[in-house]
Order: sequence, then C-alpha cells, then structure tokens
Amino acid sequence: MVSDSTIHDYLKRYFGFDTFKGNQEDIIKNILAGRDTFVLMPTGGGKSLCYQLPAVMGEGTAIVISPLIALMKNQVDAMRNFSTNDDVAHFLNSSLTKTEIARVKKDVLEQQTKLLYVAPESLTKEENIEFLKNIKISFYAVDEAHCISEWGHDFRPEYRRIRPIIDTICRSPIIALTATATPKVQHDIQKNLGILEANIFKSSFNRPNLYYEVKSKQDVTKEIIKYIKNNSGKSGIIYCLSRKKVEEMAEVLKVNGIKALPYHAGMDSATRTQNQDKFLMEEADVIVATIAFGMGIDKPDVRFVIHYDIPKSLEGYYQETGRAGRDGGEGNCIAYYSYNDILKLEKFMQGKPIAEQEIGKQLLLETVSYAESSVCRRKILLHYFGEEYPRENCEACDNCLHPKAQFEGSESVVNVLETILAVKEKFKADHIANILSGKVTSAIKSYKHHKLEYFGIGEEKDEKYWNMVIRQALIAKFLTKDIENYGLLKLTQEGLDFLKNPVSFMLAEDHDYADTADEENAFGAKTAAVDEELFSILKDLRKKISKQKDVPPFVIFQDPSLEDMAIQYPITIDELQNISGVGAGKAQRYGAEFIDIIKKYVEEKEIIRPLDMVVKSVVNKSGIKVYIIQSIDMKRPLEDIAEAKGLEMDELISEIEAIVNSGTRLNLDYYIDTMIDEDRQHDIYLYFREEAESDSLEEAIKELGNEFEEEEIRLVRIKFLSEMGN
Repeated sequence: MVSDSTIHDYLKRYFGFDTFKGNQEDIIKNILAGRDTFVLMPTGGGKSLCYQLPAVMGEGTAIVISPLIALMKNQVDAMRNFSTNDDVAHFLNSSLTKTEIARVKKDVLEQQTKLLYVAPESLTKEENIEFLKNIKISFYAVDEAHCISEWGHDFRPEYRRIRPIIDTICRSPIIALTATATPKVQHDIQKNLGILEANIFKSSFNRPNLYYEVKSKQDVTKEIIKYIKNNSGKSGIIYCLSRKKVEEMAEVLKVNGIKALPYHAGMDSATRTQNQDKFLMEEADVIVATIAFGMGIDKPDVRFVIHYDIPKSLEGYYQETGRAGRDGGEGNCIAYYSYNDILKLEKFMQGKPIAEQEIGKQLLLETVSYAESSVCRRKILLHYFGEEYPRENCEACDNCLHPKAQFEGSESVVNVLETILAVKEKFKADHIANILSGKVTSAIKSYKHHKLEYFGIGEEKDEKYWNMVIRQALIAKFLTKDIENYGLLKLTQEGLDFLKNPVSFMLAEDHDYADTADEENAFGAKTAAVDEELFSILKDLRKKISKQKDVPPFVIFQDPSLEDMAIQYPITIDELQNISGVGAGKAQRYGAEFIDIIKKYVEEKEIIRPLDMVVKSVVNKSGIKVYIIQSIDMKRPLEDIAEAKGLEMDELISEIEAIVNSGTRLNLDYYIDTMIDEDRQHDIYLYFREEAESDSLEEAIKELGNEFEEEEIRLVRIKFLSEMGN
C-alpha cells in the first residue's frame, strides 16, 4: 500500500498542489490498489488528476480513452508542462503522421511514457491492438464515460466496444470518469464496461456559485447584447443548436463591437482550434458555439453561459452550464426557452429508430419540466442526478429570488397518486394528466380510460396543471419514473404513506411561456410601446414633406416605420437605417429632418433611449435581394428570376416590394410594359398619385374594382413607389 506521504510528495512535485480536492485522494488510492473505479465528479472538480497522478506513480503505461482530439492535445500539453520529460504523455490518433506514430510507439515501448491517450476509433485498429499487447498497462481510464450510454447526452456507439477490446489486449483495472450521469446512465456505464463491482466515488453536483435563470424567448439577440455590454470584458459562452445560428449570432455580436468568435463542427479544424485558442488566450471575450465546443475546456473564469436555444437534455445543460465559474467565482447560467423550440427538436427526431425517439422524447420532457417549473432550479437539477438538495431556498436561481405564490395542493397530489394506481402504474405523465383533465385522446380511448372513475376528476384544470403536480410529486419523492420503460410513473413508499395519511403539500404554478413571440413581428417592428406624442409629431413632419415633394405621405415613410422611430428614437442616419422599412436610400433622401426633430424631442424630454438601440443588424447575406436587384438591372423576366431562386411569383413580388420600401429604386418598366396595357397602368398609377390615402392593397382593390388583377395593382404600385419615393 502506498503511503499518504508518498502520494502527497508526488502531488506537490508533479502538480504543485499541497492538498487534494474532494474525493481525489481516495480515488487515487483505490486505483493504486488495483481496483476498478467509477468516478462521478462535476466539471471543475479535478477529474483528470484522478488518473494522471496514479499513472505517474504506477508501473507501466496508463491508457486513457478520450473522445476528442483537441481534448487529448490539451491534456498531453498540460502533462508535459508538469514534467521535465516530454515523453511522459503522448496521444495516438488520426491526426498523427506515420513518423509521429513510430516515435510515440518507440517511447511507449522504451517505458518512457506514463500516459497514452487514444481515441476509441484508434483503439479498434488491429495494428494498435497488436502494439498494446506488447506493453505493460497499469490501468485503463475511460474519460467522458457518459458517451457509452444511449441515455447520455453525448452517446457514441464506438464507446460500447471498449470492453471487448480491453479483453483482447489484456485486462487491467478500469477507471470510468464522467462529469454528468443520472443513476440510469451510471448503471449503463458500469454494465457495459463490466465493472458493476467497482468502487463508486460520487461528488456533489451542487455548484453553489452558479446562478440559474430561464427567460422567455423574446428579443433574445438584443437581450444578449445588452447583457454582454453590461458585463464588458468578461468571458462567456453562448450555445446555439444550429451551425447557422452560431454564424449569425457571432456576426451580430461582432457588428455590435463585441469580441466574439464562432465554433462548430462544420468549420475546418484549423479555424476551430484557432478560435478556441483565442478564447482561452482572452483575445476574444465570447465564443458562440454548438455543443461541439467545451468538452474538457479548462478555462476557469468563464463568467456566463447563455443558451440561445434550450438543450436536448438536462445532462447536456448541466455539462454546458458547468463551464461557468470553475474557479469558484461568479457564474451566470441563462437559458432562453420557447415551447416552439421543443417542437422543432421533436421534429428532428422523426425518422430515427423508435427506441431512440422514445429516449429522446423522455430527455426533452425533463428539459421542459426544468424550464417551466417554478420550483428551485437547483433542487430540480440535483434531483435529476439522484441527489437531494435539502434547503428550501438556494438564493441563486430566478425561482428562489422571485418565488411564485404557493397554494395548498394536497388534494391534487392525492388525485394524481390514486389515478396512477388505478391504471396499474403502467403509464407516463402525459397520459395521467389527460385522464385527470378529462381529455379524450386515442390512447385514452383504446385503453378505455375515459370510463375510469378518475377520468375528468380534475377537469377544471388543464393537462399542463396536472403535469406540474406530477413533477412536484416526483421531486417530493412520492413518485419515481421507471426510466427503463420510458418514464412510466410508479409510487414510492413515501407516496403510499402520503395516500394513507395526506398532509399539507404546497404547490406553485408553472411559468407560462405560451405567449413567447418571435424576436420581431412580421414587419420587423419592435413590440415595445410607441411614444404617441412623438408619433404624432413625425406624422405632421411627413405630411409637410409630402406637400413639398408633391407625393403622398406613405411614399416617404409608412406608418410602421414612424412607429418604430417613436420606440427607438434614432438620432443619426446610421441608426435610422436600422429602423424597419427604412434602408439606406430612404434614410439619405428623407432622414435629416426626421433625426433632427427626434434629437430635439429626446433632449427636451430627457428621454433615456433604449440601451439596445445599439443593436445593429447584419446585412442579409442570403444574396436573394442582391440577385433580384442585379437581375432587374439586366432586364430579366420576373418569371425567370422566380424560377432561379425557387420562389412563387407572389413571393418574388413581396421581395421586390420590400426592396423598394427600403428606399432602393428599381425600374420594372421593361416587364410592366409587356404585361400591362398602357391605359390600365395609367389608371392604377393615377389612383396612387391622386386618391390613395395609404399604400394599402385592400383599399386599392376596393377602389379600382374587379377589372384589375391583384398582381397588376402590385406591380404598378412598385413602379409608383420607386419613382415617387426613391
């Protein structure tokens, strides 16, 4: 048995620490004693040291199986920094040349190397298996072990082949390490690696320094920019689900003067590595990424982790938020939630095997519960990982700092428990909620549950309410989810005791995110309140200019544009260009008088303009508008333009209207003259010139009568607005 003093000597000599964190010392002793070990330690707890130290102390080479090339490189570099000998650690993966592979193998055979990092794919190669048979292996460390489980958030099929390969090479002690595993995932890992008898070391999942908040998904981009500007110079990560959103968000942040870089698996690896390094070296403050970013990222001072999209699982969420505040300092975890995102994620699952879809749906439901619940966020997260949080108020989440009013829910809980027993504990939460609220679904009919005495017993409440009661009964441990069977609800002993002797049980209503709007309405106008006084002043100015220019007022700026000015208070031409429906052309042509009058108004009234007025939008890079403008300049028929871009004629005309409304002049005469008789053109043009009070299409159709096609009216209206307004 290795003495405590020897272990502490190695800790000081190699890693420069005087003391161990948490369970580290016990884990290291367990490995040195040759026993299988399972380590469950949250991000930032010091997992790597648990296998690095015994590897340095033991005889032979430790094989570390790790999923990411970038992660291996970081770890090998770190080990070499601790040692005077560069051969102490190597990695073996697809990024190496033949010469480099030969060098690695030579060092290992000469017993210079204490840690050899391999990707699971490299481990399966025949030549590597034969090579490893010739060396003394001290132990195998399976890092990021949750990749083994289909219930984990980062499942990798090749991880499930690790144990058979170990048996082929030679059996040595196995240590499995993960920063996130529910009881189900933990069992999966141990079973698959054949280490059910392993000594288990669990650290608490509670990260007291992290603040958790879920916000409604409205004006997200603006909110994020405002947040980052209020936390200037702090490091942060923004997670998005799609690569496209990552690119867009990084671009918008840059345009708004924030040092941000994108990171996703679709970028070439050199750029990816470069962006990661810039973030680590503080040349960039913010990294915008898909979940491809972060595994093993050892940056201690990440001050915020923002989820633009809610993640697919609570494990993924915990892992990603765990990258904040690893030094014990401030760490703000903010997630934006809209039920529409959940529906999108469910759509992505279609087409996958049924079993996979079921697992995916269960994981999503847990995420929905977390987002919508008004229970302490810490309590929910820790409960998910099989840990109890004893305090009533964590004082570091939105639900605890702004609690919802509670009400007596004992009767509701009894109804839930009795209904679950009535259906023999063979159904999931949604089904139970439907029975209680009296909602007839195909499943309810086929099981004849609409004939149960409990059907509709709580019909004064909807199924959302009953789902909330079920969730809070789960946290109170009255219920448990049979995860093997995709979330069937079963009563615990505590639940049975509660049924026999119901006592007071307080509930709190869920958050309602049902009204979550898109970031902007159809016109692009913001939804804040319009300053009616300013709106009226701007309308008067528009009227005055329309008389001077002898054009109808709507040709200058339409009402939604004036409304937006009366919300945003633009006082420069640049700011005016960001107002919906304005664009560079109109801003230059008519803007000066409008910004002068707004500036005076703001000064007189001492108005604090919205901070987020600084949000600049990125030019639409889709290229459709540019293509349309160029094609019209080249006098291409509109039908050809529509076909080239896969648009219906109606959609193309809408695009052209948007271009003209923003102040760009287009000459469609070449097309209109061939399609519409000159007299008909004249009648429509005259209507807009002399009679129209607005550019409304409905009013034009009503006034001009049925003899004109809608398309004709729209095309001549484009000609009129282009000539008169631009």
